Amino acid sequence: MSTDEPVFRWRTMAAPAFVPSTLFIIGEGAILPLIPALAGRLGADLAGAGLVAAMVVVGVLLGDIPAGWIVGRLGERATMLGASALAAAGVLLALVAPTPVVLGAAMAMIGFAAAVFGLARHALLTSVTPAAFRARALSTLGGSFRLGLLIGPFVAAGIIALTGELTSVLWFSLVMCAVVAASILLLPDPERMLHHRSTPKGAQVGLGAVFRTIAARRSVLSRLGLGALTIAATRSVRQVILPLWAVSIGLGGAETALIIGIAGGLDFALFYLGGWLMDRFGRLYTAVPSMIGLGLGLIGLALSAGNANSVAWFIAVALWLSLANGIGAGVVMTMGSDLAGRENPAPFLSAWRFTMDAGGATAPLLLSAITAVASLSVASAALGVIGLGGAVLLARYIPRQLPRDEG
Repeated sequence: MSTDEPVFRWRTMAAPAFVPSTLFIIGEGAILPLIPALAGRLGADLAGAGLVAAMVVVGVLLGDIPAGWIVGRLGERATMLGASALAAAGVLLALVAPTPVVLGAAMAMIGFAAAVFGLARHALLTSVTPAAFRARALSTLGGSFRLGLLIGPFVAAGIIALTGELTSVLWFSLVMCAVVAASILLLPDPERMLHHRSTPKGAQVGLGAVFRTIAARRSVLSRLGLGALTIAATRSVRQVILPLWAVSIGLGGAETALIIGIAGGLDFALFYLGGWLMDRFGRLYTAVPSMIGLGLGLIGLALSAGNANSVAWFIAVALWLSLANGIGAGVVMTMGSDLAGRENPAPFLSAWRFTMDAGGATAPLLLSAITAVASLSVASAALGVIGLGGAVLLARYIPRQLPRDEG
């Protein structure tokens, strides 16, 4: 390392690296538990409400395609500001949405913004974080997401209790978009602090580069990537199915947000442990237990259908899923960073995130389709089985395709 290269200092980087991400997810996390209820008020049935909720991850998938190109062209800071503005536009559209279709379009805009925002921060941390601390840094980034998903639902529950109106939460989310932009402008710019660009000049990611990288790295993406895709799929289903299940058993918006918020607290509490386990023992020891837990949790939720203590079962399963998810905090981002390298990570990270989010977008759509044809419980069981299959893939390919000295 050159003596002129700035030294990575964790304490100096913590606030500018993680505060904007946390604030962004607080605004998003306040909305997520309420999407099925908002769609229901506009006339959607249970399957239709699931489809509207799935549009968030569809937007994420669409955002992954140009995200690396945008970061390379504009830099991390400008990209995050633009993503905050787009999220605000999506919230405004949701406020005036007259139909579930328009609400779904608004959710897709928010998801698109989240993808671009997340890639900007992921690429920077991949480039500047030493390998020995990478899992903890990216688990902390995952923890900032989880903190937002913890705080957001609690705020939503409080707002609904005070106002009695679901759309009040959308106004809160709109305010948070402005707060995020202010935090980006007021906090130090990590790129300038380290005299570094997450995507070097001349190496910007063109729109076709994502697909070229997928083709070039198809071996790892079709094996280890497929296992990681199931992580993204089951996590995405978890975020959609819990609010849907709450609607199906008659819980109100405030109660749903409160339960999901409490579960989010358990998820958040475990993020650093997951990163420590990855750095100490390897990625295998968090990825596989996490997937087994998520798969069993979805199957358990299916088995609770029609139970006389449906609310108690719902709370128990929500907590179990959060426990399983928390243990695996940051594992998908960390594996992507391990495979991407530090010199120019954005092309591979864009391809990796696109592949993962393809699973994240497909799974809620599959959930909605199975629910329409059969039932929500059948859909939950089917996706739980897919999760267990993902655990098998991860157990097989992590030792083969991730170097041990990265674990």
